[in-house]
Amino acid sequence: MTAGTEDLTAGLPPALAEIVEDFNALAVADRLQLLLEFSQGLPPLPPRLEGHPELMEKVEECQSPVFVDVEVDDDATTHLHFSAPREAPTTRGFAGILAEGLEGLSAQEVLAVPGDVGSRLGLDQAVSPLRMRGLAGMLARVKRQVRVATATS
Repeated sequence: MTAGTEDLTAGLPPALAEIVEDFNALAVADRLQLLLEFSQGLPPLPPRLEGHPELMEKVEECQSPVFVDVEVDDDATTHLHFSAPREAPTTRGFAGILAEGLEGLSAQEVLAVPGDVGSRLGLDQAVSPLRMRGLAGMLARVKRQVRVATATS
């Protein structure tokens, strides 16, 4: 790990830090291919949420219809669920990154994730600012839901 990579991963949980390292090991053009791979790996919704976007929170910052639901267990472990259309691979890829990078973390670990994840991934060099706003919106919604869940438990 180089000093530059350490700066990019500072304050990130291990799984998300590894994703950041993977993106930054690639040329800018190749980052889009990796983003596509994350879009294809987005986990399916649990049966209780499948076909029920009204049970999830819409991410208004996204151009595509993206919905998120975060569960926080009694032991403060988080579980993330995203619904994003297959025909929106960038948005779906962002959801895949957050799902893989944050799944199973404690509520405190999720809340401590820096808001500049998109730029740390180097994706701000590959996609439009409007799309980057969507990623930031997804992370903000995840954190808001974690705060709400932990405040009521």
